[in-house]
Amino acid sequence: MKRGFVTLLMTGTPGTGKTTLAKKLSLLLGYTYFDVNSFIKDAHIYSSYDRKRRSYVVDTAELASELLKVSEKAMKTGQKGIIFDSHLSHYLPSRHADLCLVTTCSLKKLRQRLLRKGYAAAKVRENLDAEIFDTCASEAAESGHKTLKFDTTKAKNSDVVSLAAKLKKQVRT
Repeated sequence: MKRGFVTLLMTGTPGTGKTTLAKKLSLLLGYTYFDVNSFIKDAHIYSSYDRKRRSYVVDTAELASELLKVSEKAMKTGQKGIIFDSHLSHYLPSRHADLCLVTTCSLKKLRQRLLRKGYAAAKVRENLDAEIFDTCASEAAESGHKTLKFDTTKAKNSDVVSLAAKLKKQVRT
């Protein structure tokens, strides 16, 4: 990436705290927050909707191409950095990202969060399995991303502030 511009990817199993963390970090770091899931719907970057799973079937190659365009536009407009927030954000090729943050949380807490969001039992099970098998972190690593895990189970604001300070040193704008 261009010196002075940082691209952070926020990924993790649904319900692990990606959005909360991404929004807090965007404020602390002065980066633009980008909601990838809304973008997928608005830009129609999907081939169909799976009613049983209540989710879109996303064309990940097209998603990567479109996220790259968003990142380049942000860079050209003089922004300091961007945080892409989605369990699919790690599909942006590693050469276009400075760091991939992977949120995690305890299974008990994840189950509570997903039930509170109204997820069906089968979807809760699917996401618990994804957390058990560390799916997002594994996919990000297999794609060559430099990853950093952050457990949101009991994270306090001071932990997020510490993470922001660590990120400033690690990505060196």
